[in-house]
Amino acid sequence: MSANSFDARSSLQVGDESYEIFKLSAVEGSERLPYSLKVLLENLLRTEDGANITADHIRALGGWDPNAAPSQEIQFTPARVIMQDFTGVPCVVDLATMREAVKELGGDPAKINPLAPAELVIDHSVIADKFGTKDAFTQNVEIEYGRNKERYQFLRWGQTAFDEFKVVPPGTGIVHQVNIEHLARTIMVRGGQAYPDTCVGTDSHTTMVNGLGVLGWGVGGIEAEAAMLGQPVSMLIPRVVGFKLNGQLPAGATATDLVLTITEMLRKHGVVGKFVEFYGAGVSAIPLANRATIGNMSPEFGSTCAIFPIDNETINYLKLTGRDEQQLALVEAYAKEQGLWHDAAKEPVYSEYLELDLATVVPSIAGPKRPQDRVVLAEAAAKFAEALPTYSAEASKPTTVTAPDGSSYQIDNGAVVIASITSCTNTSNPSVMLGAALLAKKAVEKGLQVKPWVKTTLAPGSKVVMGYYEKAGLLPYMEKLGFNLVGYGCVTCIGNSGPLPEEVSAAVNEADLAVVSVLSGNRNFEGRINPDVKMNYLASPPLVVAYALAGNMNVDITRDALGQDADGNDVFLADIWPTEQEVADVVAHSIDQDMFTRDYADVFAGDHRWQSLPVPTGNTFEWDAESTYVRKPPYFEGMAKTPSPVQDIAGARVLAKLGDSVTTDHISPAGNIKAGTPAAQYLTEHGVEKRDFNSYGSRRGNHEVMIRGTFANIRLRNQIAPGTEGGYTRDFTQAEGPVSFIYDASQNYQAAGIPLVVLAGKEYGSGSSRDWAAKGTALLGVKAVIAESYERIHRSNLIGMGVLPLQFPEGQSADSLGLTGEETFSITGVTELNEGRTPKTVKVKAGDVEFDAVVRIDTPGEADYYRNGGILQYVLRSLIG
Repeated sequence: MSANSFDARSSLQVGDESYEIFKLSAVEGSERLPYSLKVLLENLLRTEDGANITADHIRALGGWDPNAAPSQEIQFTPARVIMQDFTGVPCVVDLATMREAVKELGGDPAKINPLAPAELVIDHSVIADKFGTKDAFTQNVEIEYGRNKERYQFLRWGQTAFDEFKVVPPGTGIVHQVNIEHLARTIMVRGGQAYPDTCVGTDSHTTMVNGLGVLGWGVGGIEAEAAMLGQPVSMLIPRVVGFKLNGQLPAGATATDLVLTITEMLRKHGVVGKFVEFYGAGVSAIPLANRATIGNMSPEFGSTCAIFPIDNETINYLKLTGRDEQQLALVEAYAKEQGLWHDAAKEPVYSEYLELDLATVVPSIAGPKRPQDRVVLAEAAAKFAEALPTYSAEASKPTTVTAPDGSSYQIDNGAVVIASITSCTNTSNPSVMLGAALLAKKAVEKGLQVKPWVKTTLAPGSKVVMGYYEKAGLLPYMEKLGFNLVGYGCVTCIGNSGPLPEEVSAAVNEADLAVVSVLSGNRNFEGRINPDVKMNYLASPPLVVAYALAGNMNVDITRDALGQDADGNDVFLADIWPTEQEVADVVAHSIDQDMFTRDYADVFAGDHRWQSLPVPTGNTFEWDAESTYVRKPPYFEGMAKTPSPVQDIAGARVLAKLGDSVTTDHISPAGNIKAGTPAAQYLTEHGVEKRDFNSYGSRRGNHEVMIRGTFANIRLRNQIAPGTEGGYTRDFTQAEGPVSFIYDASQNYQAAGIPLVVLAGKEYGSGSSRDWAAKGTALLGVKAVIAESYERIHRSNLIGMGVLPLQFPEGQSADSLGLTGEETFSITGVTELNEGRTPKTVKVKAGDVEFDAVVRIDTPGEADYYRNGGILQYVLRSLIG
């Protein structure tokens, strides 16, 4: 019950239904707030308890100063939690372990239960092992179930053991697309109350739902678990960047080109830790699918969210996707009543302003290794040639490949070996998906073929996509070019691209070629897509098809021929590019409400494979000592009812000294498990064959595999082990400090009682919201990270695992201070936390160097987590206290 200090409690009549609401107009200053802050204000009004959330917090938000640096802490209580299986399995593992810990401490295990709806979509486990055939989907799903049976049984147990926890089974769709098409409410109704739908998710692209006017963002799995257990998310009232949109996209430009332009602009402007909100006359010209595409890329430009307000387009999309009439009426009535309805004539107050004329957007791709590195399509071949020397000493290395059927062809640097229509960003967008299929139709009619070395995959975000492909009669053309359905899941974007054909892989590795993937995703970091592929480009689905036809990044697809027709005439991209009208006509005729209603009618039931899985029963999980997928983690072992005092750090050594832009992909175990690594050794010792290693993501429920894969990315460069690439360091427990695996060195340090630190550069921990980036760091024995700057999610995750995030003094770095990583470190002043205060700085002594490091515990809530040794320990003690 809200304390209701502002007398905001009221009612809203919609048709025959009456709902309790908390009126924003009761708070002075509310009408001038940006949309996103109005949503937060309602959240505080409804959850005001006089302790964590007080009238002063509400007044502070009502009186928001757009120009001030964030300093006021508030507690945000999300309406629901959404998860995918890679990050969701560890959440359920932790909840199961917490039940046992509560029991051991004399509490009631049933208290460990989601207090708000928690929904998990299994979308990260399908790998494109099979491709280019009619039965690729069926085969890949069979392989997926074979590999992941233990995990899926565990999730089915969770579905029965926990209240308010639902699982969308494999082969259904991508979490964010399922979220916008079905799970998102826009306005929630619970217990007779109506309020804005808000969510946190265990995947950074949770922000896709911002396109529907739903405030939500990615958090680490650790924070998501706490949110499930009723713990509010501690945050500072943010700065809000207003992004004004004018005009309309020109012919030939797609939603992907728009989002790559916005990504480049916002990354350049600097929006880390800020909210981004779109407004202006151009907003109404942006279809909902394009809004979702823009919202999806929020982590790529670094903002917490990238939100669009509610308007007619929102209502139309909710109607198209099968939401009922009462819900549609409620969303419109509530938004208008609360001042959340978009008014293009009104310019809200923002902290910072940007503007884009949509007419200036041009066809673009991004790469070869970061999503913000936009390349104008007309310059793509030239820019590729410029980037190539970083990846290959020679511009050209023609290499002959002999196919299994005896035919042969040549590949070279720049060969497009993967062309994948994949990931939530674009596969939710009918205009670019149907645009790709129309381009395929024209290409087939001209007699064009995909080059034989290209692995072509189609992984839509929901079954609806295949429904409209079939209704439009375009599927045969996609399949003729090898773009057969491989699965409904993230696939290539998260490194589940599957192996290249053996002969292609062998040729690439023998000649050390710099080959390329082109994908319609949002992530193209080094080492992510496929271990054989050095350079990766993001592109719209139509351009993915075009590059599959061209077969090489050296081809300027805006000027050079993509191939020849049956008469030997050159065929150019302009000859097969569908017009805006053609795309619009097909979209209008091939998509209807029935598709969504039918495909989501029984979304939690699953197919015969899911339903036939044996399900363990019981309040607590029966761990299998032989399992290599799901094991009980050690976080709560020996935990007392009250926390031990915080201690300074003495005698620490450096586990890793890292440069700028180290992403959570570099830190967290991701992608394939490489033979010969500590994780592979562990699996081999436990009787697992190499072919069944599966991916790190699929084994996230086993901490033993994950610790061994932390900092093991094949592209990681640890500066204290120069000349190495991958998970190596120097082990100073031994004379001369020989090079060893990071995991092996960590075990030796921990056995010797030596704490560890990590040194890093700017933007440490950018990228996906990976809880294991923090969990693995903690379990390796790292007590503190000292970086030049942090990306938001990873910094808070470190605190959530009891690791101290510190920052070098402004303008300083490990190199400017002369640190080599061979020093012994001591960190003093941390114990001030025991007195209920958070020190602004602590004293760091490294060999002969001394400096004051900034303590990046940013809120009182984070200080509580750190004092308790982590967020889960804090929550657990709160529940039994």
